Parts: sequence; C-alpha cells; structure tokens
Amino acid sequence: MAETQQVEDSKQTARAERKTARLAKEIGAFARAHGGAEAQIAYIGHEGTRIVLVGEDGGWGDLVAPTYAVAQSAVEKAGITVHEDFAGEFAAKVKTGPYEWKRMAGIQIGGPSNG
Repeated sequence: MAETQQVEDSKQTARAERKTARLAKEIGAFARAHGGAEAQIAYIGHEGTRIVLVGEDGGWGDLVAPTYAVAQSAVEKAGITVHEDFAGEFAAKVKTGPYEWKRMAGIQIGGPSNG
C-alpha cells in the first residue's frame, strides 16, 4: 500500500515539474518578446493560480498554473521579479488599447455582455 502511494506521489511530482518547466519556458518567451517582464501571482481557487505578466513595453498577459507552488517555481525558474500585489508602479506599466477599454466599459455600463 505504501509503495503504491510512493509511485503516485512520484507521478504527481513529475507532472508538477513538467508543468513548471513549460510555464517557465512560456514566461521566458514572453519576457524576451517584451524587453523583460515582471509578474504577480494570485490564487484563484480550485482552478489554480494566475500568473499575471507585464512586459517592459507595457504588454501584458497571464497564465494559469495548477497550484501556487508550481506558479512560484515557474517564475523563479524564469528569473523574473514577482510583486506581492498588482498595484503602484507595476500596475502603471500596463498599456491598454481600444479593445480593452471598449470591453471594460461595456461590462461596466451594461454593454453586450450584461444584456
């Protein structure tokens, strides 16, 4: 019985390591494409943990990791700065375009998504 649990734990560890490596690779690619990057990690519940990336050029994006530990390992492996919260100078780096403003305004003032 204990041997079965060890095998399962080993498989879960291997999956987490592969996911960490994939996320770190994606984070690194984002950073290279945007002249560098910084991140903020936020637990989003059962779905996992969100990694918000902000490039030095103002470009932004996000990734979802299955756990906080995987997200934290991925950003560490990618070698980027991680912020505790999405505020201040870090948040001010984000550049939004007409699409984002239209979508945000539509949601806030009863646009198509609110009926």
